[in-house]
Amino acid sequence: MTYLLVMLAVVLMGISVTVVAKQWKAVVQREQEADLLARGIEIQTALALYSAQQKKGRVVPGEIYPLTLEELTKQPNPALRKAYKDPITRDDWEYVRDLNTGRIKGVRSKSKAEPFKQHNFPPAVRHFEGVTSYYLWVFQYPNASTPQAPPGQQTTQGQPTTQGQTTTQGQPTTQGQPSSP
Repeated sequence: MTYLLVMLAVVLMGISVTVVAKQWKAVVQREQEADLLARGIEIQTALALYSAQQKKGRVVPGEIYPLTLEELTKQPNPALRKAYKDPITRDDWEYVRDLNTGRIKGVRSKSKAEPFKQHNFPPAVRHFEGVTSYYLWVFQYPNASTPQAPPGQQTTQGQPTTQGQTTTQGQPTTQGQPSSP
């Protein structure tokens, strides 16, 4: 009889340990997921800042991207505190490269696991809504959540502009007056 009670106790402890281990795994994954979002958004913001710093005072079409994440950490004006590793895989990020220049325009996790978080993302990554894999969480600049100027917003010859803006010919205009050729 005591032998059966001991066996039952061992089985119950085994089941309890299994349940606790599954719960602990979920807690760890949620923590890693939060780190992934925080670090990814930080890298995405750093890419935007880097591009703005590189373009400052110059007229350059498009964005300017770094060759490495370490380039974002360089002084005198670092855009990123440190070159983070992917929190999910604890390895290097997979880089999303610009097709024209081959430079880094974003990062993503190499993990294909399903995230717990599916909704209520921060504004910088609200385009992650409903995405079913960490691999599909692409932190890049610009992205689908980045406010973009509506197409056709450029002023063409003969359209009115506001004070301080210029026409396509580079002529300044005044408030309420249409630009002239």
